[in-house]
Amino acid sequence: MQPVSLHALAGIPLIEPGDDLAAIIGAALRDNGLALADGDILVLAQKIVSKAEGRYVNLDDVTPSARARELAAELGKDPRHVEVVLGESDELVKVGQHVIVAAHKLGLVMANAGIDESNISHGEGGGRVLLLPRDPDGSAAALKARLDAAHGVSVGVVINDSFGRPWRNGVVGVAIGAAGIPSLVDRVGAVDLFGRELKVTEIATADELASAASLLMGQAAEAMPAALIRGFRSTAPERPASALIRDRKRDMFR
Repeated sequence: MQPVSLHALAGIPLIEPGDDLAAIIGAALRDNGLALADGDILVLAQKIVSKAEGRYVNLDDVTPSARARELAAELGKDPRHVEVVLGESDELVKVGQHVIVAAHKLGLVMANAGIDESNISHGEGGGRVLLLPRDPDGSAAALKARLDAAHGVSVGVVINDSFGRPWRNGVVGVAIGAAGIPSLVDRVGAVDLFGRELKVTEIATADELASAASLLMGQAAEAMPAALIRGFRSTAPERPASALIRDRKRDMFR
């Protein structure tokens, strides 16, 4: 079996709106003594993609609605922050202690609609938040195209975010955007060790790659927002990360 290796990319600077992520990743690879090869997969933290795309909202510019003020009083949160969550959401799935579990407009069900205040510069006013990319799969595809052209290879790109999970403590990395990889692999019809045909099995490959990279990238002040995965191979067709989102009609928990 082909071994799989993971390499965190040290030395990536703090990302600002308009930064060229493909060029920054290329420089980091060179500085870390790495050169891209066909089949490599780059896993990038959602935050650096959102930062490069300028997905900031200044809370001073937000006027909270009556619903946001009501929820904020219940949760002990800034009503402006809650208003931004409401604006990014199609549905509030659960309101709990200090957290809103929301169905983001992209279809992702996550805490606070993915809106975050950690690991970002808050500017002089001290009040801004960072949204998810508008189109994570599109962002991944654009980065792949730039990296492929610049390095003469064909690589995969995964945009990684941290999710909590029902019935489990802690967060893990999951893929919210992907290009050049089989994000979801359908094994229905394959057989197990005893010849039994699989009826429903699907493998969330992009999530497994994102979670593996998260071991090196960290969740706090590690300053490792990108990792290279080398050696992973799959013959399954490419599928974007949006394929991982379960259709509302098949969601047994809402």
